[in-house]
Amino acid sequence: VQLQASGGGLVQAGGSLRLSCAASGRTFSAYNMGWFRQAPGKEREFVATIIWSGGLTYYADSVKGRFTISRDNAKNTVYLQMNNLKPEDTAVYYCAASPRTSSYMSVRTYGYWGQGTQVTVSS
Repeated sequence: VQLQASGGGLVQAGGSLRLSCAASGRTFSAYNMGWFRQAPGKEREFVATIIWSGGLTYYADSVKGRFTISRDNAKNTVYLQMNNLKPEDTAVYYCAASPRTSSYMSVRTYGYWGQGTQVTVSS
């Protein structure tokens, strides 16, 4: 499956952005989808994941209550709505796909990755 992330940009603290990740190739609805982020000098970290049906989601504690992951299997797209953004949310955000549900927070679980989209939050 090929993934294309978009929607990043520059926003002030407290603002909102919605990231999109469009998938093509294999059956999108068969994959669990995740969002990760990587700040300069830091390792890539888990942000959120949604299972293939959209019926279950998990979030990193740092974004819980502010970010919402969703998917539209008819459009082969997964979204990340980010509200109340903070400067520490600044990073390159990546979408990823995996046929597995276990170990959903691990980078190694995901075999397919998008190219990343930059999110910058100014204070």
